[in-house]
Amino acid sequence: MNRRFGWSDLLLSAAGRLARTSFWIASAGLIGLAALYEAAFGPTLHWLTGWFVYPALLYMGACVLSKRLHDRGRSGWWAALVLFALVAVWPTPHGFGALLFSLILVWAAIELGVMQGEDGANRFGPSPLAQAA
Repeated sequence: MNRRFGWSDLLLSAAGRLARTSFWIASAGLIGLAALYEAAFGPTLHWLTGWFVYPALLYMGACVLSKRLHDRGRSGWWAALVLFALVAVWPTPHGFGALLFSLILVWAAIELGVMQGEDGANRFGPSPLAQAA
């Protein structure tokens, strides 16, 4: 993340583009927060506090995914499919539907985490790598 791109921009805005390294850091952080929340609160307070924590995590995840999708030249609305698949298999996948959702998550990991973003500016803004240089 460069000087002009802070944590609030990263987690609370879906506008712009995001490089792979920042995507992996933000994704790992959000999944880690969700796992820590699950471990810390368990079933006792989970039913009450989850109504506040999960929507916030999903919103931040949608922002991060949208930015990375923008870097790949795709609409941020594809983030809804990825988040739906993640919710469907979290924390443990069950049944045949879990296979389909797992395949969607594998596609997302390759598309967003491995493949390079579009060179130069696209309709979503300038390249995040050009800004960092």
